[in-house]
Amino acid sequence: MSWLLWLKALHVIAVISWMAGLLYLPRLMVYHEGADKGSVQSETFKIMEYRLLRYIMNPSMVVVWVTGPILAWQFGMLGDYWLWAKFLLVVAMTDFHHRLARWVKTFAADQNTRDGKFFRIVNEVPTLLMVGIVILVIVKPF
Repeated sequence: MSWLLWLKALHVIAVISWMAGLLYLPRLMVYHEGADKGSVQSETFKIMEYRLLRYIMNPSMVVVWVTGPILAWQFGMLGDYWLWAKFLLVVAMTDFHHRLARWVKTFAADQNTRDGKFFRIVNEVPTLLMVGIVILVIVKPF
């Protein structure tokens, strides 16, 4: 049973790391959008965005997706409706992650057409998803 506690700890660490990236990357894009294409500042943002996505967000997301279902199965929660609602929100968060990855590629190619306001609004998406997920996990309303 102690291995499950280690797995749960790993899951929580991965969730926190993934959320940090999901919250920070759109903020980087707000600033990147305001930088002149080809400038030192723009090139620095490209490196920051790539590294955040590649070395923190992608591995964290994979760990969440591996550990979460194992924990749900081991704790016998697969029949719980709140878990399936949470699953849908995590799917939405994963979709958002992939959208961010596409926008990173767009910025890397100097082809971004979205403004800072768009990225400021987008920056709120992971927060809303996180609120829903935390409520479902803690309150288990159904």
